[in-house]
Amino acid sequence: MSESDYDSADEYTSLMDGHVAESRSDDLSLVNERRKRRLRVENEQSGIGVPQVETRSATNLREYGTSVFACSSSRRRHFRYNEEEELKYGAAHVIKLFVPVSLCMLVVVTTISSVTFYTSKGMYLVYTPFHEDSPDTSTKVWQAFANSLILISIIVCMTVILIILYKYKFYKAIHLWLIISSLLLLSMFSVLYCEQVLKTYNIPMDLFTLGIVLWNFGMVGMICIHWQGPLQLQQAYLIFISALMALVFIKYLPEWTVWAVLAVISIWDLIAVLSPKGPLRILVETAQERNESIFPALIYSSTILYTFVNTVTYAGYVQATTMTATADSTDQETTVPSDTGTDEQNNPASGDAEEGGFTLEWIETHGDRSARRAQEVLENAVPSTDDSRLPQNLPAETQAQQVPIVQEERGVKLGLGDFIFYSVLVGKASSYGDWNTTLACFVAILIGLCLTLLLLAIFKKALPALPISISFGLTFYFATRVIVAPFADNLASVQVFI
Repeated sequence: MSESDYDSADEYTSLMDGHVAESRSDDLSLVNERRKRRLRVENEQSGIGVPQVETRSATNLREYGTSVFACSSSRRRHFRYNEEEELKYGAAHVIKLFVPVSLCMLVVVTTISSVTFYTSKGMYLVYTPFHEDSPDTSTKVWQAFANSLILISIIVCMTVILIILYKYKFYKAIHLWLIISSLLLLSMFSVLYCEQVLKTYNIPMDLFTLGIVLWNFGMVGMICIHWQGPLQLQQAYLIFISALMALVFIKYLPEWTVWAVLAVISIWDLIAVLSPKGPLRILVETAQERNESIFPALIYSSTILYTFVNTVTYAGYVQATTMTATADSTDQETTVPSDTGTDEQNNPASGDAEEGGFTLEWIETHGDRSARRAQEVLENAVPSTDDSRLPQNLPAETQAQQVPIVQEERGVKLGLGDFIFYSVLVGKASSYGDWNTTLACFVAILIGLCLTLLLLAIFKKALPALPISISFGLTFYFATRVIVAPFADNLASVQVFI
């Protein structure tokens, strides 16, 4: 084995350099003789006019090629690892969003199918002055769009006010606003919902017991949403609140206004998120600049929702890890995290190394190689969220603070407004008693949500969740109600089954 082979093995393996020197102690004399013979030949060639760089170019080229090959192999392994992690991450969070969206729509459909209170008309919101009482179709159409424009104007104004308050850090005013809204939903609307459900199923209950149950239900919900609580319980309350709001819209909006509102709100969502000056885009960008979480009362998250206080950020974690590795390489020790633990690599750049058979060139570049290996390991270890992949030389308190931060960064978030309008569409379709149309709308919304998540993985930025799902839902609703349902009825009337 030539000395270049020794250099290659020393440079591109994970063995500790001190161990390499010990394992080759029997060949030290032979290596020294070869090194002296090589230096003598180089001196003779330089004496007859042959440039020294020409005699060393082959070795340098071979070492460079080996370095490029090792680096490219490491990059390919790193790319494959990241690709697998993204696939697992995407699939898991698609399921974590499908389940709550399906549960919210299921609550609304079940309530609409059993409780007749939410399908009966007679009372309307103050934001819908036109009640569509005229038998003329054109009159109903323009009244529906007029009601939808009025309602959307109210939503735009409220959104702009919220963005202004958040932009200028009026956090207390926002919290008060959200607390009052949640309190109304968990008290007044919950009482109305429980009253109608008890009447429908003929369940007797005295007012005292009902008051105690609703009081505990509302207080636990307020604590979980606006402070702390089990994640599953918080998500359950958010789903219930979204279902209540969807039932309110179905109950108090005129018949045709519901469909017009769904169409207009999808266009508004597209503008608010993708427009450079869109309010929702400003909200997301401002939250990212401040490294803050958006208020839990507005966002459903598949992971931890709470705002962490006195914890370091993800960028701080990367910086702390890099600084630790730099300090270790300065002390001639590099701590490298691996799957089985940490390996310490001792720097052989000392007086004993030259006698141990290491060339001057190897000694001079050893520090760079150690730093490069440490940097490659850090790049491979930072994207992981496992506890075992965290640097072991960080304090235990710091490691405990990092895991929630990484989970928060990788969590998929969906606005509660998306839950509400998905449920409004499916609930309104189920109010006509046609289960084919209801199932078609349900499947269309899930397909649209899946496409939205696919685009989110491609573009890696905030995207509106309503346009694709609502477009598919409306298309499937009218196609099924106008074409599929009459066709199925005709087939059933003539005893033809497919």
